[in-house]
Amino acid sequence: MKIGLIGTGRIGAFHARTLLGVPGVTDLVVADADTARAASLAEALGVRSAASIGELYADGLDGVVITAATSAHAALIHQALDAGVPVFCEKPVALDVPGTVAVVERAQAGSVPVQIGFQRRFDAGYLAAREALRSGELGWLHTLRACTSDRTPPPAAYIPTSGGLFRDCGIHDFDILRWLTGREVVSVFAQGANRGASFFADGDDVDTCAALLRFDDDTLATVTATRYNGAGHDVRLEVCGSEGARFVGLDDRAPLPSAEAKLSWRRAADPYATFMERFHDAYVTELGVFAEVAAGRAPSPCSPAEALEALYVAEACERSRRTGEPVAVADVRAPSGSPTPRG
Repeated sequence: MKIGLIGTGRIGAFHARTLLGVPGVTDLVVADADTARAASLAEALGVRSAASIGELYADGLDGVVITAATSAHAALIHQALDAGVPVFCEKPVALDVPGTVAVVERAQAGSVPVQIGFQRRFDAGYLAAREALRSGELGWLHTLRACTSDRTPPPAAYIPTSGGLFRDCGIHDFDILRWLTGREVVSVFAQGANRGASFFADGDDVDTCAALLRFDDDTLATVTATRYNGAGHDVRLEVCGSEGARFVGLDDRAPLPSAEAKLSWRRAADPYATFMERFHDAYVTELGVFAEVAAGRAPSPCSPAEALEALYVAEACERSRRTGEPVAVADVRAPSGSPTPRG
């Protein structure tokens, strides 16, 4: 199987190395708008680089992995669909609702599979929590508490193209909460703050945020995110039901030093530094599944339509942050409506 990869930055280089170990992938070709960067990665990995996207597709691909800048995602997905090549694209599909809806409609009108990269769906902890909840072991669900906390902030140049903290980080939590519960978010109330570098405010963004979500069955969830978590990269979820609970992310590297004297030993010796460390195994599984999707042996586990639902929640949170008022998710949906897939 010959796979192309577009975008050879940090996550692209990580995915390229992962793809080399995926069963069935025998050939990898990489491309980037920065051709020198693509050539450098290709040389380091012993693979080939293409001088352009057109040249990449002319090579006869069985699938393509898109890890380019977010602003290029939608156009690159359309290009892959034009070429009839199964596509994996890192989230988000696009920076706005109209761009995402256009991709959804295009993908649904054809038969070429598209998989969006929400890697938490492949993490062992989230999978186990979902199974416990849906089996009835936890009773009825009353509260979810999710957090996504970066150890250090991204470069200043990234902020204007990121889409903002809710769309860039919070969207992972919005997707996983829908997927885990099988329910829809109906309203949000969100706040944001800037306590760190000025480039967040200069980019019309925040470095810390919190949102209260209400689901269609009246389950409540809190979602928090920050760019400054000195203890380490921290991604967790608490799933609390009437008969039990599950806590995702409490492994030996979770950056959770205890304030209790008798638990002073509870300090991770090697806390996670990045999301790629925290979700390494999930990324490997995710790309292995994409190889099966590209080969026609499995359906896409995360369609653009599902990614759109998570984006609607992020959009509602951003609107709430700016207005200071609760926002109904229905108010940010595209006028024509869209499918509401359940996980």
